[in-house]
Amino acid sequence: MVMKIYGSVNSTETTRVFAALYEKGLPFEFVPVDMRAGEHKEDHFLALNPFGQVPAFEDGDLKLFESRAITRYIAHKYAEKGTPLVYEGKMMATVNVWTEVEARQFDPVASKLQRELVHRQMFGVAPDAAVFEENGTELTKVLDIYEARLSQSKYLGCDFFTVADLHHLPALTNLMGTPARTLFDARPKVSAWVANLMARPAWVKVLALRNQY
Repeated sequence: MVMKIYGSVNSTETTRVFAALYEKGLPFEFVPVDMRAGEHKEDHFLALNPFGQVPAFEDGDLKLFESRAITRYIAHKYAEKGTPLVYEGKMMATVNVWTEVEARQFDPVASKLQRELVHRQMFGVAPDAAVFEENGTELTKVLDIYEARLSQSKYLGCDFFTVADLHHLPALTNLMGTPARTLFDARPKVSAWVANLMARPAWVKVLALRNQY
C-alpha cells in the first residue's frame, strides 16, 4: 500500500515529512486537509491525529502523527532507500543531539519569527518590531552556536546530511524571505549550510508540490 500523508502544503510540519519522503524516493499519496474549513477538527481526521493538527500519516496499518516522529520512522524503516538520514553508533548519538537542538532551541524561536514576519503579513498585519528584535536576539544566540558547530562538520550532526538538517528546512525557507535572513547571511558557515540545504533536489520537489496548491 502507498503511504498517505494528510496535511497542508502551507504547514511547515507537513512539508518536513514531504522532504523525508522525497529524500528516500518513496511513493506516497498526499491527502489535502482543508484547515480553513476546520477539517482537521472533524471526527474522521481526529481518528488519525487526536490533537487535530497536521500532519497525519499512514503506512499500511500504522498510523502516526507529529512530523519529527514521522520523519524518524521513515528514516529508520526505509534506511536502505534513497538518502541515508540516520546512522549507527556514535555518529547517530551526535545526530540525535542536534535533532533535539532543532526541536528545542531553534524551532521555538524560528516559529515565533515566522508568525510575526510571515503569517501576520499574509493577513495584512504589520510585524511588531519589538517581537522581531526580542526573538532575533534569541535566534542570534542559536546561530552563533551553529556557526561554531558548522566549523567542525559540514552538517549539524556529522559530515553527512541527516534528519537533524532536514528538520530545519521549512522554517529556513520561510525565514529567508524576511528580514531575519540577515542573521543567517552574517555567519559564513551557517549561510553556506542554508544554501546547501535549500538546493537539495528533494526540497526543490517539495516547493514544486507546494506551488501546485
